[in-house]
Amino acid sequence: MNILIVDDHSVVRKGLMQIIEEDPSLEARFFETATAQEATRILAGHPIELVILDISLPGKGGLDLLKEIRTGKNEVPVLIVSMYPEEQYAIRALKLGANGYLSKATAAEDLICAIKQLTTSGKYISPALSSLLAAEVASGRPLGKLPHEMLSYRELQIACLLASGKSSQEAAAELCLSVKTIGSYRSRLMQKLNVRNNAELTSYCIRHALVS
Repeated sequence: MNILIVDDHSVVRKGLMQIIEEDPSLEARFFETATAQEATRILAGHPIELVILDISLPGKGGLDLLKEIRTGKNEVPVLIVSMYPEEQYAIRALKLGANGYLSKATAAEDLICAIKQLTTSGKYISPALSSLLAAEVASGRPLGKLPHEMLSYRELQIACLLASGKSSQEAAAELCLSVKTIGSYRSRLMQKLNVRNNAELTSYCIRHALVS
């Protein structure tokens, strides 16, 4: 199986490869990269059978890459493995075309289980994600209709930073952006979320479990 691992941390990529290599039932050839741009080139040049994708990448984010993959009619299974918990990004990722979602805090055997399920049934729903989906259905609200789900990955990232108490200067430093750029994103995302100030933004993000 040809597996492409896209994560901006080399130690994470090596760790994922080691976990997979230690399972005798999985024979894998690995391709790895830290950027979405290089991932696009690898996908175009090799018969990749599974993509393991992080959300936080330099430049173009993982969800933007996922959207690009699906827009190009590529049906390769994509497993999101992220530092962010399921409640923050999992449902959004599934709507964009991901086949599964795992938090990096989960055990190694969960990764192996996810890969095996993806190769047989094409989908992996973790217990945590299953609970989230059940809650969405029980709420009676159509999936995909929440305002924050209309935000770009970068807008959502900045919204969460600001809602967590970070200043524009701190958010700019963390994301390697200018304060002016943060201000532009802030104006757009607040308009999309229909909030007027940081207090309302924080309230919105807490209400929808985007921050704790």
